[in-house]
Amino acid sequence: MTTPDLSLASSSTQPKPSLRLPWWDRISIMDRYILREMLGPFLFGVGAFTSVGLSIGVVFELVRQVTEAGLPLSVAAQVFLLKMPDFLVLAFPMSMLLSALMAYNRLSSDSELIALRSCGISSYRFILPGILMSIVVTGMTFAFYESVVPAANFQAQVTLQTALNQTRPQLEEKNNIVYQQFDRKTSELARIFYARRYDGEQMRGLTILDFTRGELSQIISAETGVWHPGDQLWEFRNGTIYGVAPDGSYSGIATFKSQEFTIPETPLSIASQSRDETQMNATQIWQYLRVLRQTNNTADIRKWEVRLQQKLALPFVCVAFGLIGASLGTAPNQRTGRATGFGISVLIIFSYYLLAFVTGALGINGTLPTLLAGWFPWLLGMGVGLYLLRQTAR
Repeated sequence: MTTPDLSLASSSTQPKPSLRLPWWDRISIMDRYILREMLGPFLFGVGAFTSVGLSIGVVFELVRQVTEAGLPLSVAAQVFLLKMPDFLVLAFPMSMLLSALMAYNRLSSDSELIALRSCGISSYRFILPGILMSIVVTGMTFAFYESVVPAANFQAQVTLQTALNQTRPQLEEKNNIVYQQFDRKTSELARIFYARRYDGEQMRGLTILDFTRGELSQIISAETGVWHPGDQLWEFRNGTIYGVAPDGSYSGIATFKSQEFTIPETPLSIASQSRDETQMNATQIWQYLRVLRQTNNTADIRKWEVRLQQKLALPFVCVAFGLIGASLGTAPNQRTGRATGFGISVLIIFSYYLLAFVTGALGINGTLPTLLAGWFPWLLGMGVGLYLLRQTAR
């Protein structure tokens, strides 16, 4: 009589290792269910809104450049890919609104939310997964907006100008030029260069912040700056040098009629490499504002202060949109299909960005404080979302 081999039987009954992430198992079944419901519409929204934005904002212009200016298709494809992060990050808040609206509306129309309420679960509790997801999307948006989008936008501009033989354009005039010079060995910021105007021959309204000693050591301002290509140096005229002590106070002030400086940048290279607000992150805009404040140009200072606040506020729109979408979706006796949900989302998004444009303009002209101009649309969105949530919870 043979003894059965129990090793195979015992091994076959051993539990298989789980492939789930440990943190996912700690989330309640209800939360996981709601998050799965939101994930599909969110990915659909990211794809749809990004495609629409790219078609309107990039594709039409690239087609025109290919047909009229002879832009190579390979370069057009490269610029298209470089511009994609800019529209992707704008699609995150929109997709958050769409996913919350559609997911919670589906749960409400199938009476699943009624079942949850009958179990003693309040509206505030089953909306919590949508709020937590919106916070995660806010972090994603902020990371993209600060690290990926500015560099990609700037590289797209350089790539397009290079292909169109515009890397050394004959600039007749350019205003509000800012340029950051970095140390080639340490890659640390060395100088911030600002010029109010370039007329094709001279820089006017110059301000330079010098960080070559590791921190701000001096501020140089001058009425004009002339580049001498033979000597490879700048001649600044009618200016002032402010020495800056480690504690931030002025350690000395000296005026000059004419002063030569060895700054290895030509006027044309500085003018052609200046960036707009879409090509700078919040830190770079803040550094730019430090230069602008030395010029006492009130209009430009207010404009860039508003742009900074708007850039900081944009990622948090995800939370406001998630709250509004979840509150609208949980409204009883409301059935919304994908097309209707998409339309409602577009209407809310259009209203929000129209308000942001209006408040931004009011902040730039001085009607509103710059902080309120940048954050008022978000505050209003949060207020509307909390009001709708309270009405739904009754």
